[in-house]
Amino acid sequence: MEVEMTGVNKLMKAMLAILVLVVTIWSSEAMLDPLDFLALQSIRKSMDDMPGSNFFKSWDFSSDPCSFSGVFCESQGGPDRVVILNLGDASAGAPGLTGKLDGALGCLSSLVELTIVPGLVAGSIPETLGQCKELQFMGISKNLLSGTIPPCLGALQKLETLDLSFNHLVGEIPRDIGQLPILSNLILCHNKFIGSIPAFISSLVRLDLKQNHLSGSLPSLPNSLQYLSLSNNKLNGNIEKLSSLQKLSYLDLSVNQFSGSIPSILFSFPLMSLQMQRNSFSGPIVPQVKVNIPTVDLSYNLLTGQVSPQLAYVQSLYLNANRFTGAVPEEFTNRLVSADIQVLYLHLNYLTHITLKPSTMLPVTSSLCIHYNCMLLPIKPPCPFTTGKQKKRPTYQCNLMG
Repeated sequence: MEVEMTGVNKLMKAMLAILVLVVTIWSSEAMLDPLDFLALQSIRKSMDDMPGSNFFKSWDFSSDPCSFSGVFCESQGGPDRVVILNLGDASAGAPGLTGKLDGALGCLSSLVELTIVPGLVAGSIPETLGQCKELQFMGISKNLLSGTIPPCLGALQKLETLDLSFNHLVGEIPRDIGQLPILSNLILCHNKFIGSIPAFISSLVRLDLKQNHLSGSLPSLPNSLQYLSLSNNKLNGNIEKLSSLQKLSYLDLSVNQFSGSIPSILFSFPLMSLQMQRNSFSGPIVPQVKVNIPTVDLSYNLLTGQVSPQLAYVQSLYLNANRFTGAVPEEFTNRLVSADIQVLYLHLNYLTHITLKPSTMLPVTSSLCIHYNCMLLPIKPPCPFTTGKQKKRPTYQCNLMG
Protein backbone atom coordinates (compact mmCIF):
# COMPACT_ATOMS: atom_id res chain seq x y z
CA MET A 1 0.00 0.00 0.00
CA GLU A 2 2.81 2.38 0.90
CA VAL A 3 4.47 1.64 -2.43
CA GLU A 4 1.26 2.61 -4.28
CA MET A 5 0.93 5.91 -2.32
CA THR A 6 4.55 6.75 -3.01
CA GLY A 7 3.95 6.25 -6.72
CA VAL A 8 0.85 8.44 -6.63
CA ASN A 9 2.72 11.21 -4.81
CA LYS A 10 5.48 11.15 -7.38
CA LEU A 11 2.93 11.34 -10.18
CA MET A 12 1.11 14.27 -8.55
CA LYS A 13 4.38 16.12 -8.04
CA ALA A 14 5.31 15.57 -11.68
CA MET A 15 1.90 16.82 -12.87
CA LEU A 16 2.16 19.87 -10.57
CA ALA A 17 5.59 20.69 -11.98
CA ILE A 18 4.23 20.46 -15.53
CA LEU A 19 1.28 22.73 -14.59
CA VAL A 20 3.63 25.31 -13.07
CA LEU A 21 5.75 25.22 -16.22
CA VAL A 22 2.70 25.70 -18.46
CA VAL A 23 1.43 28.62 -16.36
CA THR A 24 4.88 30.21 -16.41
CA ILE A 25 5.11 29.96 -20.19
CA TRP A 26 1.55 31.25 -20.64
CA SER A 27 2.10 34.23 -18.33
CA SER A 28 5.33 35.18 -20.16
CA GLU A 29 3.38 35.54 -23.39
CA ALA A 30 1.04 38.33 -22.25
CA MET A 31 -1.93 39.00 -24.50
CA LEU A 32 -3.08 42.40 -25.77
CA ASP A 33 -5.97 43.97 -23.94
CA PRO A 34 -9.19 43.12 -25.86
CA LEU A 35 -10.24 46.78 -26.11
CA ASP A 36 -6.89 47.71 -27.66
CA PHE A 37 -7.16 44.74 -30.03
CA LEU A 38 -10.59 45.86 -31.26
CA ALA A 39 -9.40 49.48 -31.50
CA LEU A 40 -6.48 48.49 -33.76
CA GLN A 41 -8.85 46.50 -35.96
CA SER A 42 -11.12 49.53 -36.34
CA ILE A 43 -8.15 51.84 -37.05
CA ARG A 44 -6.93 49.44 -39.73
CA LYS A 45 -10.33 49.44 -41.42
CA SER A 46 -10.38 53.26 -41.51
CA MET A 47 -6.95 53.67 -43.15
CA ASP A 48 -4.98 52.22 -46.02
CA ASP A 49 -1.57 52.50 -47.66
CA MET A 50 -1.02 55.01 -50.43
CA PRO A 51 0.37 53.48 -53.63
CA GLY A 52 3.95 52.40 -52.99
CA SER A 53 3.52 52.02 -49.24
CA ASN A 54 3.54 48.62 -47.50
CA PHE A 55 3.13 49.86 -43.95
CA PHE A 56 0.02 47.79 -43.15
CA LYS A 57 1.48 44.58 -44.62
CA SER A 58 2.46 43.34 -41.15
CA TRP A 59 -0.99 44.04 -39.65
CA ASP A 60 -2.19 40.43 -39.65
CA PHE A 61 -4.63 40.04 -36.75
CA SER A 62 -4.03 36.30 -36.55
CA SER A 63 -0.69 37.19 -34.96
CA ASP A 64 0.28 39.35 -31.98
CA PRO A 65 -0.67 43.02 -32.72
CA CYS A 66 2.23 44.19 -30.56
CA SER A 67 4.51 42.97 -33.35
CA PHE A 68 2.79 45.16 -35.97
CA SER A 69 4.74 47.98 -37.65
CA GLY A 70 4.34 51.17 -35.63
CA VAL A 71 2.73 49.47 -32.61
CA PHE A 72 4.60 49.34 -29.30
CA CYS A 73 3.11 47.73 -26.19
CA GLU A 74 3.84 47.57 -22.48
CA SER A 75 2.50 45.35 -19.74
CA GLN A 76 1.01 47.35 -16.90
CA GLY A 77 0.34 44.60 -14.38
CA GLY A 78 -2.16 42.87 -16.66
CA PRO A 79 -2.69 42.43 -20.39
CA ASP A 80 -0.41 44.35 -22.75
CA ARG A 81 -1.53 47.88 -23.66
CA VAL A 82 -0.65 49.96 -26.73
CA VAL A 83 1.50 52.88 -25.57
CA ILE A 84 2.96 54.12 -28.88
CA LEU A 85 1.20 54.22 -32.25
CA ASN A 86 3.30 55.51 -35.16
CA LEU A 87 1.17 55.12 -38.28
CA GLY A 88 2.99 55.09 -41.61
CA ASP A 89 6.52 54.60 -42.90
CA ALA A 90 8.64 57.41 -41.46
CA SER A 91 11.42 56.95 -44.03
CA ALA A 92 12.18 60.11 -46.00
CA GLY A 93 10.11 60.30 -49.16
CA ALA A 94 8.02 57.23 -48.32
CA PRO A 95 4.32 57.36 -49.30
CA GLY A 96 1.91 57.99 -46.46
CA LEU A 97 -1.57 56.76 -45.66
CA THR A 98 -5.10 57.50 -46.80
CA GLY A 99 -8.38 57.33 -44.91
CA LYS A 100 -9.51 59.08 -41.74
CA LEU A 101 -8.93 59.17 -38.01
CA ASP A 102 -11.18 56.58 -36.38
CA GLY A 103 -12.94 57.29 -33.09
CA ALA A 104 -11.56 54.00 -31.79
CA LEU A 105 -8.28 55.83 -31.14
CA GLY A 106 -9.89 56.98 -27.89
CA CYS A 107 -10.09 53.36 -26.70
CA LEU A 108 -6.28 53.23 -26.50
CA SER A 109 -6.41 54.66 -23.00
CA SER A 110 -2.73 53.93 -22.26
CA LEU A 111 -1.48 55.69 -25.39
CA VAL A 112 1.51 57.95 -24.75
CA GLU A 113 2.52 58.82 -28.33
CA LEU A 114 0.44 59.13 -31.52
CA THR A 115 1.95 60.09 -34.88
CA ILE A 116 0.85 59.81 -38.50
CA VAL A 117 3.35 60.42 -41.30
CA PRO A 118 2.58 62.97 -44.05
CA GLY A 119 -0.05 61.64 -46.43
CA LEU A 120 -3.72 61.97 -47.33
CA VAL A 121 -5.44 61.25 -44.03
CA ALA A 122 -8.55 63.43 -44.05
CA GLY A 123 -11.59 64.22 -41.94
CA SER A 124 -11.95 65.64 -38.46
CA ILE A 125 -10.09 64.98 -35.23
CA PRO A 126 -12.27 62.60 -33.20
CA GLU A 127 -13.62 63.85 -29.88
CA THR A 128 -12.71 60.50 -28.34
CA LEU A 129 -9.01 61.44 -28.32
CA GLY A 130 -9.81 63.38 -25.16
CA GLN A 131 -10.04 59.97 -23.42
CA CYS A 132 -6.33 59.27 -24.01
CA LYS A 133 -5.35 60.77 -20.66
CA GLU A 134 -1.77 59.45 -20.84
CA LEU A 135 -1.01 61.09 -24.19
CA GLN A 136 2.21 63.12 -24.17
CA PHE A 137 3.01 63.51 -27.87
CA MET A 138 0.59 63.96 -30.78
CA GLY A 139 1.94 64.69 -34.24
CA ILE A 140 -0.28 64.60 -37.33
CA SER A 141 1.22 67.08 -39.80
CA LYS A 142 1.09 67.42 -43.58
CA ASN A 143 -2.19 65.58 -44.09
CA LEU A 144 -5.72 66.71 -44.98
CA LEU A 145 -7.33 67.06 -41.56
CA SER A 146 -10.28 69.45 -41.53
CA GLY A 147 -12.77 70.87 -39.07
CA THR A 148 -11.87 72.37 -35.71
CA ILE A 149 -9.62 71.28 -32.87
CA PRO A 150 -12.01 69.60 -30.41
CA PRO A 151 -11.91 71.35 -27.00
CA CYS A 152 -11.59 67.91 -25.39
CA LEU A 153 -7.87 67.95 -26.24
CA GLY A 154 -7.64 70.45 -23.40
CA ALA A 155 -8.28 67.51 -21.07
CA LEU A 156 -4.96 65.88 -21.98
CA GLN A 157 -3.13 67.11 -18.91
CA LYS A 158 0.06 65.19 -19.74
CA LEU A 159 0.38 66.51 -23.30
CA GLU A 160 3.80 68.02 -24.02
CA THR A 161 3.81 68.32 -27.82
CA LEU A 162 0.90 68.98 -30.19
CA ASP A 163 1.76 69.21 -33.90
CA LEU A 164 -1.15 69.57 -36.32
CA SER A 165 0.70 71.70 -38.87
CA PHE A 166 0.10 71.73 -42.61
CA ASN A 167 -3.54 70.63 -42.58
CA HIS A 168 -6.88 72.33 -43.33
CA LEU A 169 -8.04 72.98 -39.78
CA VAL A 170 -10.34 75.94 -39.13
CA GLY A 171 -11.99 77.82 -36.27
CA GLU A 172 -10.36 79.23 -33.17
CA ILE A 173 -7.56 77.67 -31.17
CA PRO A 174 -9.40 76.37 -28.07
CA ARG A 175 -8.67 78.36 -24.92
CA ASP A 176 -8.28 75.04 -23.08
CA ILE A 177 -5.16 74.25 -25.14
CA GLY A 178 -3.48 77.20 -23.48
CA GLN A 179 -4.33 75.78 -20.07
CA LEU A 180 -2.45 72.50 -20.56
CA PRO A 181 0.00 72.51 -17.64
CA ILE A 182 3.14 70.97 -19.23
CA LEU A 183 2.67 71.79 -22.92
CA SER A 184 6.09 72.73 -24.31
CA ASN A 185 5.63 72.57 -28.12
CA LEU A 186 2.55 73.84 -29.98
CA ILE A 187 2.88 73.69 -33.76
CA LEU A 188 -0.28 74.67 -35.66
CA CYS A 189 1.24 76.48 -38.64
CA HIS A 190 -0.15 76.35 -42.17
CA ASN A 191 -3.83 75.93 -41.32
CA LYS A 192 -6.81 78.30 -41.43
CA PHE A 193 -7.27 79.24 -37.79
CA ILE A 194 -9.00 82.49 -36.92
CA GLY A 195 -9.43 84.52 -33.76
CA SER A 196 -6.83 85.49 -31.20
CA ILE A 197 -3.88 83.64 -29.69
CA PRO A 198 -4.83 82.06 -26.35
CA ALA A 199 -2.94 82.74 -23.16
CA PHE A 200 -0.63 79.97 -21.95
CA ILE A 201 0.10 78.81 -18.41
CA SER A 202 2.80 76.24 -19.21
CA SER A 203 6.53 76.62 -19.74
CA LEU A 204 6.08 76.73 -23.51
CA VAL A 205 9.32 76.46 -25.49
CA ARG A 206 8.12 76.45 -29.12
CA LEU A 207 5.06 78.25 -30.51
CA ASP A 208 4.58 78.11 -34.28
CA LEU A 209 1.33 79.62 -35.60
CA LYS A 210 2.52 81.06 -38.90
CA GLN A 211 0.41 81.00 -42.07
CA ASN A 212 -3.04 81.22 -40.48
CA HIS A 213 -5.70 83.95 -40.25
CA LEU A 214 -5.17 84.90 -36.61
CA SER A 215 -6.01 88.44 -35.49
CA GLY A 216 -5.90 90.66 -32.42
CA SER A 217 -2.98 91.68 -30.26
CA LEU A 218 -0.30 89.58 -28.59
CA PRO A 219 -1.23 87.96 -25.27
CA SER A 220 1.25 87.61 -22.45
CA LEU A 221 3.54 84.75 -23.44
CA PRO A 222 5.63 82.47 -21.19
CA ASN A 223 9.17 83.67 -20.50
CA SER A 224 10.35 80.15 -21.31
CA LEU A 225 9.73 80.63 -25.07
CA GLN A 226 12.73 79.98 -27.30
CA TYR A 227 11.03 79.80 -30.72
CA LEU A 228 8.17 82.09 -31.74
CA SER A 229 6.81 82.23 -35.31
CA LEU A 230 3.63 84.20 -36.00
CA SER A 231 4.29 85.32 -39.58
CA ASN A 232 1.61 85.68 -42.24
CA ASN A 233 -1.37 86.38 -40.00
CA LYS A 234 -3.43 89.50 -39.28
CA LEU A 235 -2.07 90.29 -35.83
CA ASN A 236 -1.85 93.92 -34.73
CA GLY A 237 -0.92 96.26 -31.90
CA ASN A 238 2.46 96.80 -30.26
CA ILE A 239 4.94 94.12 -29.25
CA GLU A 240 6.08 95.45 -25.87
CA LYS A 241 5.08 92.15 -24.23
CA LEU A 242 7.97 90.43 -26.01
CA SER A 243 10.50 92.38 -23.93
CA SER A 244 10.49 89.72 -21.21
CA LEU A 245 11.16 86.76 -23.54
CA GLN A 246 14.92 86.82 -23.06
CA LYS A 247 15.43 83.15 -24.03
CA LEU A 248 14.24 83.62 -27.61
CA SER A 249 16.55 82.18 -30.25
CA TYR A 250 14.14 82.65 -33.16
CA LEU A 251 11.51 85.37 -33.68
CA ASP A 252 9.39 85.83 -36.79
CA LEU A 253 6.54 88.38 -36.79
CA SER A 254 6.72 89.15 -40.51
CA VAL A 255 3.71 89.95 -42.72
CA ASN A 256 1.30 91.11 -40.04
CA GLN A 257 -0.14 94.46 -39.00
CA PHE A 258 1.99 95.19 -35.94
CA SER A 259 2.72 98.84 -35.17
CA GLY A 260 4.58 101.01 -32.69
CA SER A 261 8.27 100.85 -31.91
CA ILE A 262 10.51 97.78 -31.84
CA PRO A 263 11.83 97.39 -28.28
CA SER A 264 15.59 97.91 -28.19
CA ILE A 265 16.04 95.00 -25.80
CA LEU A 266 15.08 92.52 -28.54
CA PHE A 267 18.42 93.19 -30.25
CA SER A 268 20.29 91.86 -27.18
CA PHE A 269 18.44 88.52 -27.11
CA PRO A 270 20.35 85.33 -28.14
CA LEU A 271 18.53 85.28 -31.49
CA MET A 272 19.76 83.52 -34.59
CA SER A 273 17.11 85.18 -36.74
CA LEU A 274 14.90 88.25 -36.28
CA GLN A 275 12.18 88.61 -38.92
CA MET A 276 10.01 91.74 -38.58
CA GLN A 277 9.44 92.68 -42.23
CA ARG A 278 6.19 93.87 -43.79
CA ASN A 279 4.49 95.39 -40.77
CA SER A 280 3.88 99.00 -39.73
CA PHE A 281 6.63 99.42 -37.13
CA SER A 282 7.72 103.04 -36.71
CA GLY A 283 10.26 105.18 -34.90
CA PRO A 284 14.04 104.82 -34.70
CA ILE A 285 16.06 101.65 -34.16
CA VAL A 286 18.52 102.31 -31.34
CA PRO A 287 20.14 99.10 -30.03
CA GLN A 288 22.07 99.62 -26.81
CA VAL A 289 24.74 97.02 -27.66
CA LYS A 290 26.42 95.56 -30.74
CA VAL A 291 23.86 93.40 -32.50
CA ASN A 292 25.26 89.89 -33.08
CA ILE A 293 22.13 88.34 -34.57
CA PRO A 294 23.16 86.63 -37.86
CA THR A 295 20.02 87.66 -39.79
CA VAL A 296 17.85 90.75 -39.16
CA ASP A 297 15.05 91.74 -41.52
CA LEU A 298 13.25 95.01 -40.76
CA SER A 299 12.28 95.81 -44.35
CA TYR A 300 8.98 97.26 -45.51
CA ASN A 301 8.07 99.15 -42.35
CA LEU A 302 7.85 102.84 -41.38
CA LEU A 303 11.12 103.07 -39.45
CA THR A 304 12.83 106.46 -39.22
CA GLY A 305 16.00 108.13 -37.98
CA GLN A 306 19.57 107.25 -38.79
CA VAL A 307 20.93 103.75 -39.30
CA SER A 308 22.58 102.67 -36.06
CA PRO A 309 26.25 101.59 -36.29
CA GLN A 310 25.40 98.87 -33.75
CA LEU A 311 23.69 97.00 -36.61
CA ALA A 312 26.95 96.74 -38.58
CA TYR A 313 27.74 93.42 -36.88
CA VAL A 314 24.75 91.64 -38.44
CA GLN A 315 25.76 89.27 -41.26
CA SER A 316 22.57 89.65 -43.31
CA LEU A 317 20.76 92.95 -42.74
CA TYR A 318 17.61 94.06 -44.54
CA LEU A 319 16.61 97.68 -43.85
CA ASN A 320 15.13 98.44 -47.28
CA ALA A 321 11.77 100.12 -47.84
CA ASN A 322 11.72 102.28 -44.71
CA ARG A 323 12.27 105.99 -44.00
CA PHE A 324 15.86 106.00 -42.75
CA THR A 325 17.77 109.25 -43.28
CA GLY A 326 21.33 110.56 -42.96
CA ALA A 327 24.63 108.94 -43.85
CA VAL A 328 25.41 105.24 -43.68
CA PRO A 329 27.92 104.76 -40.83
CA GLU A 330 31.44 103.80 -41.95
CA GLU A 331 31.30 100.64 -39.83
CA PHE A 332 29.04 99.16 -42.50
CA THR A 333 31.29 99.84 -45.45
CA ASN A 334 34.37 98.62 -43.58
CA ARG A 335 32.74 95.32 -42.68
CA LEU A 336 31.17 94.99 -46.13
CA VAL A 337 34.56 95.31 -47.87
CA SER A 338 36.13 92.85 -45.42
CA ALA A 339 33.33 90.32 -46.21
CA ASP A 340 32.03 90.33 -42.64
CA ILE A 341 28.66 91.46 -43.98
CA GLN A 342 27.06 89.10 -46.48
CA VAL A 343 23.88 91.07 -47.28
CA LEU A 344 23.25 94.79 -46.79
CA TYR A 345 19.99 96.04 -48.31
CA LEU A 346 19.44 99.77 -47.81
CA HIS A 347 17.42 100.59 -50.93
CA LEU A 348 14.13 102.50 -50.91
CA ASN A 349 15.08 104.83 -48.05
CA TYR A 350 16.17 108.50 -47.79
CA LEU A 351 19.88 107.99 -47.07
CA THR A 352 22.21 110.80 -48.14
CA HIS A 353 25.73 109.37 -48.15
CA ILE A 354 27.77 106.16 -48.09
CA THR A 355 31.58 106.08 -47.85
CA LEU A 356 32.55 104.04 -50.90
CA LYS A 357 35.00 104.90 -53.67
CA PRO A 358 34.00 104.26 -57.30
CA SER A 359 36.96 101.90 -57.50
CA THR A 360 35.79 99.81 -54.55
CA MET A 361 35.45 96.12 -55.37
CA LEU A 362 33.03 94.26 -53.17
CA PRO A 363 33.81 90.63 -52.24
CA VAL A 364 31.88 88.11 -54.28
CA THR A 365 30.33 86.85 -51.03
CA SER A 366 28.86 90.28 -50.20
CA SER A 367 25.66 91.78 -51.59
CA LEU A 368 24.86 95.50 -51.36
CA CYS A 369 21.84 97.41 -52.64
CA ILE A 370 21.58 101.18 -52.10
CA HIS A 371 19.31 102.20 -55.01
CA TYR A 372 16.55 104.78 -54.66
CA ASN A 373 17.99 106.90 -51.88
CA CYS A 374 18.84 110.60 -51.73
CA MET A 375 22.40 110.32 -53.06
CA LEU A 376 24.39 109.64 -56.18
CA LEU A 377 25.62 106.08 -56.19
CA PRO A 378 29.44 105.81 -55.93
CA ILE A 379 29.15 102.24 -57.22
CA LYS A 380 26.28 100.41 -58.86
CA PRO A 381 26.09 96.91 -57.43
CA PRO A 382 23.31 94.65 -58.72
CA CYS A 383 20.03 94.81 -56.80
CA PRO A 384 16.98 92.56 -56.57
CA PHE A 385 14.69 92.77 -59.59
CA THR A 386 11.89 94.20 -57.42
CA THR A 387 13.96 97.32 -56.66
CA GLY A 388 13.06 98.90 -59.99
CA LYS A 389 15.19 100.70 -62.56
CA GLN A 390 15.43 104.13 -60.91
CA LYS A 391 18.79 104.59 -59.17
CA LYS A 392 18.02 107.79 -57.20
CA ARG A 393 14.95 109.06 -55.39
CA PRO A 394 13.36 112.25 -56.87
CA THR A 395 14.69 115.45 -55.25
CA TYR A 396 11.27 116.66 -54.13
CA GLN A 397 10.78 113.51 -52.06
CA CYS A 398 14.16 114.00 -50.41
CA ASN A 399 13.31 117.63 -49.64
CA LEU A 400 10.12 116.56 -47.91
CA MET A 401 12.08 114.30 -45.58
CA GLY A 402 14.79 116.89 -45.04
